[in-house]
Amino acid sequence: MDNQDRDSRSSKASDSPGDTMNDVYAAWHEMLEGEGAGLAARVAELEVRCARQAEELLCLRSTLADALRRLNALEGRAPPPSTGTQRNGTYTGSSGTPTRELRIRQPTYRETAKRTSSYGSSTSSLPQRRGPQHQSTGSLQSDSPASSSSLSPAPSPSPRATPAPLHVPHASQPYRSRNNSTSSKESVSPGVNLTKRWSSTGDFNAQGLIANSRFTTKSLLNLYSKPTQNGAILKHGTHTCQYNEEDGTMRMYLRGRPVVLHGPSDQDGLDPAKVAPPPQNKLKLEWVYGYRGKDCRSNLYLLPTGEIVYFVASVVVLFNVEEQCQRHYTGHTDDVKCLAVHPNKLIVASGQCAGHDRVDARPHVRVWNSVSLATLAVLGAGQAERGIWAVAFSRADGGSLLAAIHDAPDHVISVWDWQRSDKGHCLAETKCSVDTVVAVEFHPLDRNQIVTCGKNHIAFWTLDQTNVLYKRMGIFEARDKPKYVTCLAFNHNGDVLSGDSSGNLTVWGRGTNTVQRLVRAVHDGPVFSVACLKHGAVLSAGGKDGRIVMFDADVNPTGLENVIEGHYGGVRVLAEGRGSQLYVGTTKNCILHGDLELGFSPAVLGHVEEVWGLAAHPSLAWFASAGWDRLLQLWDALSHSTVWSKDIEERAQCVSWSADGGVLAVGCLSGRWLVLDPHSRDVLAQHQDGSEPIQTIQYSPDNKMVALGSRDNFIYIYRVEDNGARYSRLGKCLGHSSYITHLDWSEDSQYIRSNSGDYELLFWNATTCRQVTSPSSLRDAAWASNTCPITFTTVGVWPENADGTDINSCARSRDGRLAATGDDFGKVKLYAYPVTQPKSLCHAYGGHSSHVTCVRFTQDGARLLSAGGLDTSLMQWLVD
Repeated sequence: MDNQDRDSRSSKASDSPGDTMNDVYAAWHEMLEGEGAGLAARVAELEVRCARQAEELLCLRSTLADALRRLNALEGRAPPPSTGTQRNGTYTGSSGTPTRELRIRQPTYRETAKRTSSYGSSTSSLPQRRGPQHQSTGSLQSDSPASSSSLSPAPSPSPRATPAPLHVPHASQPYRSRNNSTSSKESVSPGVNLTKRWSSTGDFNAQGLIANSRFTTKSLLNLYSKPTQNGAILKHGTHTCQYNEEDGTMRMYLRGRPVVLHGPSDQDGLDPAKVAPPPQNKLKLEWVYGYRGKDCRSNLYLLPTGEIVYFVASVVVLFNVEEQCQRHYTGHTDDVKCLAVHPNKLIVASGQCAGHDRVDARPHVRVWNSVSLATLAVLGAGQAERGIWAVAFSRADGGSLLAAIHDAPDHVISVWDWQRSDKGHCLAETKCSVDTVVAVEFHPLDRNQIVTCGKNHIAFWTLDQTNVLYKRMGIFEARDKPKYVTCLAFNHNGDVLSGDSSGNLTVWGRGTNTVQRLVRAVHDGPVFSVACLKHGAVLSAGGKDGRIVMFDADVNPTGLENVIEGHYGGVRVLAEGRGSQLYVGTTKNCILHGDLELGFSPAVLGHVEEVWGLAAHPSLAWFASAGWDRLLQLWDALSHSTVWSKDIEERAQCVSWSADGGVLAVGCLSGRWLVLDPHSRDVLAQHQDGSEPIQTIQYSPDNKMVALGSRDNFIYIYRVEDNGARYSRLGKCLGHSSYITHLDWSEDSQYIRSNSGDYELLFWNATTCRQVTSPSSLRDAAWASNTCPITFTTVGVWPENADGTDINSCARSRDGRLAATGDDFGKVKLYAYPVTQPKSLCHAYGGHSSHVTCVRFTQDGARLLSAGGLDTSLMQWLVD
């Protein structure tokens, strides 16, 4: 027994140390695992907290900068420019003193002409500041050539369909949801050829893929080819003007054709060699109506200041939806095509395409400060052939690099060190793809990784230490390869998410070029936008079905989605707002805001196709616009809002108010013209005159007659009855040998003067519809308007090298002190009226990127309105 006890004790003694050590090791490892798990959780929590604090600091910094800018504006001082930066391309050294005066034609890249698209402006349904209603408080930004801003509290018309408003002339009418309509594909009359080609790489159809000329992606002034001078140079322009003192006539030449203009009998002698000074008044861009979502992508972002940034024409707009105020970056000289925001959320890069001017409208990228609107760098001028289609800042290194895609036969990708003191240094450049490239993005976690996508491909690029770019193509399964990879995003793990034209979402593993996961048929049609939200959720948006679908971080459907109303178009781009709010840019040039649960309402509306019709109300701060998208829209110039929008089912060419503002007449491309009640929107009358477009409509000052100038060379005159509800034709004026372009009534409503496409100025007796064959007999007639650019009082608006079609519109202010013109070069010009001196100086303003089709002063002369033709934008200028 004693031996057994000794053996058991000895065995326990021998086993005890090992068991104890094993227990210690096990406990130690368990403790380490517990501590490791806890440490990882704490580190993850700290990372999230640091990210939140970084965002808060960024927001505070940008808010402080915005507050300082506003204080400077209130104190009447311009914000101090950044040392050694550029404003609108003009370099300013550290000792330079910025000027507050608008500099005309001084920027390195002069504004020119081209195209764009939009869908009007409606106000926000969010809480607004209650200041004096419909009262503009002026600029919040110093008067510089690269920027403009305005602050105007505005009422919020409802975005939904509403009953017809009451007949209260001074009450803003609620916005009515537009009808669902498709644009007509029928060809326009062969006579309507003064338009510019607008090629799109945003939508994928057969037409957009055929490069049928070398101008396919460039900004042409118009398709009308002006005759080349092979023989003797024709007399032309104001430098050949001759003034005859004996009979008081001015002879000018347009394309070799002499035009004799009779001055008033009390006209003092003119010396054609003298130069008339520009007016003391100047224009300041106050508001831009429109957005370009029709054929551009990745062009809508929210800044920490609460402003959304987007572009239309050659203007980048910073719009605070809640406060209803806009600022504008106007450094570009032609169509802006792409946009990117720096990781610090304060710096913006925007790229433009080529214009008609080979020197001053070259494609380039501009990097600028979103608070001061000062230009920081201009990159790539002279290197890109047609335009810059996409830009992106690097993210992993804090945004020191910028990538750009150049449109060319072989698309080019370039990488820039944009902060270099030598105005940016190109680190690498190489051919990207022979196929269309629609997007470029830096990887958010890997500094040297870049992803591009487009037709038939997605490519993964590596920028090595020697600044050489290497490409790996994404590998699809043959049956899953889409026609287009349309958009890119990155989830929190660093995986690449792509959407394609087949409606699929694809997940590409980080660091690989292979498909990790494929989510099929998310949308009926292409996926135009993918967005990864801050909390990890993923949103995808359809360009055809208008659906916005939410997924979790692992791209599993959550069941939450919303559908954009059809009349707004499909979804072009998604931008995350504050909280659960989203901003949605659409293919019909709308910007909507809201969330998936409560729905969306419009923040920006406008036109979708070419805009020609523009008319200011004779007594209210309203104006009407009409275009080839069949939309007639009524706007409030003080609240910058849409009063109503109506689909008139006809492609409109011109619009005019009656003399008392009681009715609105619209001329259409088919020769049909309509008369509408501006309050009820009911059609009061409709008539057909010929089959050619109605080019212009003007009511007589006594409101008893209306004259219509047609493309068929005739002027039709109607008697107006029942306050504009009934019309009876008096006759038509025959005598012009080309289409009618403009006409004016005399103040006594007895006579009409008209211009035509072959540079004629003719006069007519309105009651008899007969031509006045002795123009000198009307030399002292007083005219109610001056929309005809070929008159004695507008001799000086004609540049020396422009033909008779280059000036599309002319207008005179009601007080008779100013005249404005819109031309084929995207310029709005302001003159001192009358412009009788052949050599007259003016103030010229860019902003439009297409031919300016119409300019009109508002009823009080405090503002000028302009329509941008193919860029589909409307711009409102404050007359200072």
